[in-house]
Amino acid sequence: MRELTLASISPDEELKAALASAGLPIDDVDDPGRSYFRLVDDQSQLLGYSGIEEASDGAALLRSIVIVPAFRSHGYGRHLTEMTLDRIPAASEVYLATTSASLFFERIGFQVVERNHVPQAILSTRQLSGICPASATIMKLNRPPT
Repeated sequence: MRELTLASISPDEELKAALASAGLPIDDVDDPGRSYFRLVDDQSQLLGYSGIEEASDGAALLRSIVIVPAFRSHGYGRHLTEMTLDRIPAASEVYLATTSASLFFERIGFQVVERNHVPQAILSTRQLSGICPASATIMKLNRPPT
């Protein structure tokens, strides 16, 4: 496996194009309260992007996990997700919404949760209050107690 680096970035057209090409929403990418990252290897090859939205002091939304097509199915998605999760305080509850990747996220430790068990701060994000379809699966990371 290559040496990987996760670097903070500002939202740009490359990020938006990668998200859009993967069928991920870009409507709120420029909104405040979001952090985005670029995953590169030791040869400076772009592997993927990820994002975090701070919904409250104790809850965050993992968003925008995408691996560029040439590097898919090589394990980089798991590395990108885990490296991004390391950027979220350990005491925070982490949620995500997905329409197609619930099995992938289950292997990382997320579990499906019903909407009535999701904090209002998460439900109030643009992702969950209007951008993602109501049929999206909401998942919560099962972290060991700190």
